[in-house]
Amino acid sequence: MEEISKILFWVSNSLLIPDIILLLALFARSLLLIGSFYNQYMVKRKNDKLLNSKIKNLSTLNINEFKNLLPSRDNSLFIKYMRDLLTNPPSEAYSDFLISNFENEAEKDTSLSKILSKMGPILGLVGTLIAMSPALVGLSMGDISGMAYNMQIVFATTVVGLVISSVGLVTLQFKQRWYAKDVNNLDYVSRILTERDNCYEM
Repeated sequence: MEEISKILFWVSNSLLIPDIILLLALFARSLLLIGSFYNQYMVKRKNDKLLNSKIKNLSTLNINEFKNLLPSRDNSLFIKYMRDLLTNPPSEAYSDFLISNFENEAEKDTSLSKILSKMGPILGLVGTLIAMSPALVGLSMGDISGMAYNMQIVFATTVVGLVISSVGLVTLQFKQRWYAKDVNNLDYVSRILTERDNCYEM
């Protein structure tokens, strides 16, 4: 039993360095996510200011005017799919296909935030538990300096993991709300297009 305990102790200690490396990599990725999220927020704010009132008052009569309002150089996900929806011949099947693809790409865009929100606390807790063991050993042996060093690792991994998780959770909440609104707008515009097409057929 003692040999098994030693093996487990050795395995757990050997995971500390990979855990710290992963934490640092995710922390760097979370900083990049903050930058891209800010840029996405500014573009979203600009588009909402330009298009929200137009979408709300959209009808079969002013659909072409709305199409001309779309930014020509904006390649954000919503504008790209809205442009595609307004450019191609309207059909219910194609609109459903387009909106489903948008939802898939939106899910892909939020995947990083989900990973950060879940993996941050996990890796932080792993680092905390691994470093806690030698800290307790150092305390029992009277090695205060060794215990203090390991306690630094305990707190550092916990804090970094929580910061990573916070970035993931905040960006995830905002993006999910944005994309839910975008799906609703795409669906509404597709219904207007279908209604216009039906009027032309009559």
